[in-house]
Amino acid sequence: MLNMDSATSATDPDRTTRARIRDAALRCFADAGVSDTSVRTIAEAAEVSPGLVIHHFGSKDGLRVACDEHVAGLVRSRKQESMRQGPGLDPVAALRGQADGPPVLAYLAATLRDGSPQVAELVDEMVADAVDYMAEGEANGLLQPSDDPYGRAAVLTVWSLGALVLNEHVGRLLDVDLLGDPAQASAYFLPALELLGRGVLTETLYGQARASFTADGDQEVAP
Repeated sequence: MLNMDSATSATDPDRTTRARIRDAALRCFADAGVSDTSVRTIAEAAEVSPGLVIHHFGSKDGLRVACDEHVAGLVRSRKQESMRQGPGLDPVAALRGQADGPPVLAYLAATLRDGSPQVAELVDEMVADAVDYMAEGEANGLLQPSDDPYGRAAVLTVWSLGALVLNEHVGRLLDVDLLGDPAQASAYFLPALELLGRGVLTETLYGQARASFTADGDQEVAP
């Protein structure tokens, strides 16, 4: 599950002009969406000139790609960090430690609604990253082995991202804000943990259903 909502903080030594522009763009895109945010708006938020934004990123699309890459890298590093903790992982502490900085979850929700080629590249990268850090989670005893690591990573990534896009309905149904403090969203995360940790189907029904989706009941479904 996605539960990461942090980015380069104001105390980070890498507060270059490029980083300040990128983080300002993250906030602006999260607030108004990509298409409704102008380079001038981003420049004003970063306290630089529009020309300097173009100098560093070439165009608004170039800046958006830089934001995507930054967000994917943050999600990847946070997930890897959690998986490396092994059975000693404290999920609540991890959630609370990810609440500083620009609104990454809100940015993801906004950019996913855009439907551009850049979105496809971002999702592809996040799925590939998930395959890697979930393998690390298996090795550290946090996750069950999978018959289809890529398929599992793709489904979980799409489920998580879909919940962000449908945040309004999540809030209406469960009275939580997935784009806010994740440590305050137990009404969402507890049912999600039940699904992931305990499953829904009985072993008998699982075996029957799995057999019905394979060619002859004992072959794996190709990813």
